Order: sequence, then structure tokens, then C-alpha cells
Amino acid sequence: MATELAAEIRVELSVNGEPVHAVVPVRRLLADFLRDDLGLTGTHVGCEQGVCGACTVDLDGAPVRSCIVLAVQADGASVRTVEGLARDGVLSQMQAAFKEHHALQCGFCTPGFLMTLSTVDPADYPGAEGIREALSGNLCRCTGYGGIIAAVESVWGESP
Repeated sequence: MATELAAEIRVELSVNGEPVHAVVPVRRLLADFLRDDLGLTGTHVGCEQGVCGACTVDLDGAPVRSCIVLAVQADGASVRTVEGLARDGVLSQMQAAFKEHHALQCGFCTPGFLMTLSTVDPADYPGAEGIREALSGNLCRCTGYGGIIAAVESVWGESP
């Protein structure tokens, strides 16, 4: 006796503090759900294999690669995207530091870096080497990482 599998499923989650209720295809990636269904295009899709980190979002306080997580896996969860970092049009401290220290060039990787940084405890990653370790899953092809490290150090209390 064959069992018919559902092609779509209802999900309920919080995205950037707002409740979201949607019916999604069971194979819909979280990145596609955020970008295409919710219009949150700050989540960038680069490698589509979870390697580059451009699609990183905060899922219940942990950084995840939204290009390899299904939307149904976020059912009942809290998701924060880069759009959720600024408040009332004011950049977060880390966003402002990235701007001040020229920690972006083309900007494609920037949301992933910012979301990774928003989910880690600075005490676990002291100094420039610790910052490099915290960000080792995010790739940038433009900046050389100097401005990124300086921006993080300025926020985390280290001297650049």
C-alpha cells in the first residue's frame, strides 16, 4: 500500500520578530523562501552548497546556511536575516563598523559575515586570530579581510 506524500506543508515561524504563516513546497530551501516568498533579498545565495556563507541566517540563535536548510525545518523557529539587524532605519553597531572600516567591497558576502557575527559570543573568539576562526566559514573574494577584522575588533573591544 503506497502512501502519498504531501507536496506542500504549512509552516509557522518568526522572521525578524514578525510571525509568518505560509504553505511551502516540502523541498523549498529556506534561502528561497526568505528571498522569493518573503522578499528578504539581503540573504544572498552564492555557492548553493553551504560553503561560502553568503546565505547565513540566524536560526534560533545559531548561524545556518539557508541554502542547505529546508523551509520546513524552520517550522516553529525564530529566523533573523540581515534585514533584522538594523532597528528603525539605524544600522546595528557591527553594520556601522563594517561601513566605517570599509569592510565590504562588492557587498555580496557582507550579510553572511554580519549574521555569523550576530550569533557568536565575542568572548569565545578573542583577538584577531579568534575573529578569523569565528569567520572561517565565510568567504570574501574582494576585501582581503583586513577591514573586516578591524571592524569586528572595533565593536568587540580589541584595538584594530
